[in-house]
Amino acid sequence: MSTKMVISERVINQVITHQFDGVHDALKTNNSVELSGFGKFLFNKKKAKKHVSKLEDIKLGYEKMIADENTPEKKLNYIKSKLSRLNLTLMSLEPKLDDQDKGNI
Repeated sequence: MSTKMVISERVINQVITHQFDGVHDALKTNNSVELSGFGKFLFNKKKAKKHVSKLEDIKLGYEKMIADENTPEKKLNYIKSKLSRLNLTLMSLEPKLDDQDKGNI
């Protein structure tokens, strides 16, 4: 693409990154995003609830491993990093589900 359009790869990468960031931001506040030529992407509340439920179960398992005194230090650090990423994912999904629930009341 870069050679055909005579545009540097860095510029193309910035444009594509900007577009994906825009889609990501739009999905935070809207239920769908339509990309011309690619289709319409919808936030599926039912799947999100199932995913959140699974993640919460995994979170409980990680927290039990952290509380266990027999967990090796190396594994403990790994579990803490996984738990941190899992919490970020949960924090990003929960407001969207809360907004959805408010609209149905």
